[in-house]
Amino acid sequence: MKVEGFVAEGYDAVREVFQKLVDEGRETGAGVSVWRDGREVVQLSAGWADAARTRPWQPDTLVMPYSLSKAFATLAALVAVRDGALPLDEPIAGHWPAYGVKGKESTTLRQVLTHRAGQPRFPAEAAGLDLLDDAGLRESLVRAAPEYVPGMSLGEHALTYGHLIDGILRATAGTTLGEVFNDVVRPALDLDAWFGVPDDALGRVADLEYADPDWPRLLHAAPWLQIPDGVLDVERTNSSAWRQAVFGAVNLHTSASAMAAFFSHLTSEDGPVRVLLGSRLHADLLASQVTDFDEVFGTRITWTLGFVRDRGKIAKGGIGGSAAWWSLKHHHGCAYLTRRLDDHSRAAEIAAALGDDLTVVGED
Repeated sequence: MKVEGFVAEGYDAVREVFQKLVDEGRETGAGVSVWRDGREVVQLSAGWADAARTRPWQPDTLVMPYSLSKAFATLAALVAVRDGALPLDEPIAGHWPAYGVKGKESTTLRQVLTHRAGQPRFPAEAAGLDLLDDAGLRESLVRAAPEYVPGMSLGEHALTYGHLIDGILRATAGTTLGEVFNDVVRPALDLDAWFGVPDDALGRVADLEYADPDWPRLLHAAPWLQIPDGVLDVERTNSSAWRQAVFGAVNLHTSASAMAAFFSHLTSEDGPVRVLLGSRLHADLLASQVTDFDEVFGTRITWTLGFVRDRGKIAKGGIGGSAAWWSLKHHHGCAYLTRRLDDHSRAAEIAAALGDDLTVVGED
């Protein structure tokens, strides 16, 4: 397979690394994009978008990047904060009384957004629920006690993040995560990204595939991803029903170019994210909120409201290998989105070709 696309002067190393990943068989379908100073300086595609290998990967191919989705669920929540529906630091239960039971009475939106709400996974009672039973999964979080006292420990809310935000938006603003993202956030940021892919874009979605059939079992995060069953099952995640549903923690569908462009504007004082949220919330979105050992990641990590941050980057990735980031050192936005579910070594090698380091995830 030949890597297609372009690189501006000075970015040849990115093409070389990407071609090496393809030649070694480590990549079978992916896109790479880098934006700097308002223009795309790298746009590369390789491999296939479908399991049958009949559709070449295109610059506008959409793929599900798993937890990269969470950053955009965060933006939907912050729109509600912007509009006065719920402050970041008041108990959610004041607006969603049913949620405020069994130790969750004082849980705040800030704790949810920084993965300190004590619900990093769905409770055992949700094991029999279907992956797309949105109401049932949300209600299971309402009834459950937190695994730890909210605010006292850290663990990425791997699958629950979107359902918690969706429940908060329903209770406080009379709307849903999908509606706020697709009707407010996506148009404001001019994003080719979707919670619930529309009919006319389904033909652009890439099929996920395993690099190793045992990949779901081998993940460090596997214990947090077992309920509900199916999030790591490519037969489910490659279905139109899944692609057109909203599972806010993981199932945004987007392109590498869209994600690199988004991250390239993320910190701009006159950029679309700041315009959307206002200066105070924009600053809060990007500021380090907590640094601690994250049980789900298995490492020490610094969270902002929706991103991971260290001295070199503001970033978010997802299981399977996709990642996007803003380089605080080099001032470029980058994205590596893949359909071949494996580790993050491929994105790390692309980052290294740009002078960035994806291996550091904590500020101290």
